[in-house]
Amino acid sequence: MAILLASFSALFYGVADYCGGRATRHATSAAVTVRGQLASVVLIAILLLADWEAAPAASDWGWGLLAGFAGGAGLLAFYRAMASGAMTVTAPISAVVGAVVPVVFGFVQGERPGVLAMIGIAIAVTSVALVSSSTSARHVDASWRMILMAMASGTCFGLIFVLLSHTSDDAGMWPLLGMRLSSIPTVLIVALVARKSLAVPRSALAITIASGVLDTLSNGLYLLATRHGMLIIVAVVTALYPVSTVMLATSLDEERVSRSHLVGMVGAGVALVLVSLARA
Repeated sequence: MAILLASFSALFYGVADYCGGRATRHATSAAVTVRGQLASVVLIAILLLADWEAAPAASDWGWGLLAGFAGGAGLLAFYRAMASGAMTVTAPISAVVGAVVPVVFGFVQGERPGVLAMIGIAIAVTSVALVSSSTSARHVDASWRMILMAMASGTCFGLIFVLLSHTSDDAGMWPLLGMRLSSIPTVLIVALVARKSLAVPRSALAITIASGVLDTLSNGLYLLATRHGMLIIVAVVTALYPVSTVMLATSLDEERVSRSHLVGMVGAGVALVLVSLARA
C-alpha cells in the first residue's frame, strides 16, 4: 500500500511540476506559486470535510508549518539557482539532494531496509539525477554560489518529506493546512519585497490552479504513504516524480528525449520493482 500511494504521489508531483513550468511561461514563478497554493486551500478544505478528524495536537501543526516554510524556501532557492541558466547542473543537484536527505534521516531514525531495497534506493537516486538533467544543448558553468543554492533547495525539498513523516497517524489532512498557512505568506512576502508581479493571465489560470491542486494532492498521498511504510522507501519512491514531468514534456511539448533521460526512466522502473519486491 505504501509504495502504491508513494507512486501516485510521485505521478501527481511530476504533473504539478509540468503544469507549474508551463504556467511560468506566462507569469512569474511567484505568481504561479501563490495563486496555485491559494487554490489548493479549497482542495484541503474538501479533504478535511470528507475525512473529518478533530484538530490535531500542536506538534502536528508544528510539523506542517515547518514543512510549509521548507517548501517556500526551497522554491525560492531553486528558482534563484535556475535563474543562473546552469540548469544542467543545478536541477540534478537539487533533485538528488532532495532524494538523499530523507534517506539519511531514515537511517538516523533507525530504519534498516533490506539489501534488495537498498539496491533499489541507490538506483532510484541515480535515476533521479539522470531524469532531472536538461535536454538543452546550451551549457552554462554554475558558480559555487549557484551550486550551494541548488543544494539548499534540494535540502528544503527533502525536509518536506522528513517533516511530514513526523506527523501522527490521527492528524488526518490537517498538516496540509499547516503547510499552506506558512508557505503562502513566505512566498508572498518575498515576492512583494522583490516587487514581483502576482498577476496571472486568464490563459494560464487553469494550469496554474492545476499545479497547486495537484501538488497538494501529492502531499496528501505522501502523508498517507508514510503512515503505511518506512520513510526511506516512501520518500525515495516519491522522489521519482521527475519521470512523469519528462514524459509529459516529451509527449505534449515534443521535447527531445536524451539518452540520460531514457536510462533514468528505465532505472526508475527497475528501482520501483526492487523496492516493491523487498516490501513483498
